Amino acid sequence: MIALKIINVKNFMAKLLTQDVFQNFLLEEASITTYNTFVIDGHLMEAFYDTEEWKERSHPEYELSEWSVMRPICFDLIKGKHTPLSFRLTLHLKPELMETVLDMTQTDVFPSQMKSFVLNIRYDRENLVLTSATAFQTFLMDKTPDMLWDTYLRKFLDTQEIEYEDMV
Repeated sequence: MIALKIINVKNFMAKLLTQDVFQNFLLEEASITTYNTFVIDGHLMEAFYDTEEWKERSHPEYELSEWSVMRPICFDLIKGKHTPLSFRLTLHLKPELMETVLDMTQTDVFPSQMKSFVLNIRYDRENLVLTSATAFQTFLMDKTPDMLWDTYLRKFLDTQEIEYEDMV
């Protein structure tokens, strides 16, 4: 697990809320505090859909909402002339990309043993911090997936020209 402080918050927020930079993520949870605190549970609710709609979803394997769908909702809650008091987002890398992170030359862990690669985003009016996490289907002694996710996340941020510094 790593904690990275975002240097240019405005640049990061533009990429997070107005561009497709984070399109490969799913939203588990969002909590946004402005004039109220808004909490979004990103778990899809099967009971909302009729049987055909549920079967015809573009990604029936997802249990969580795609960030690209939830992004405009979060943007509407955050935008305005006042800076939010705080927000936190818990994003998961889409399952089909787990193999990309798990470089099989470096680990014996298979994507089926992973639950998710997690990106936590926390803003508190002073700092915007990203933390990485991994969730497994079962307990594993091998911590290589953690290191691979941390490396992948750093490369992702570098590629997207998002400046950060390590937090100690």
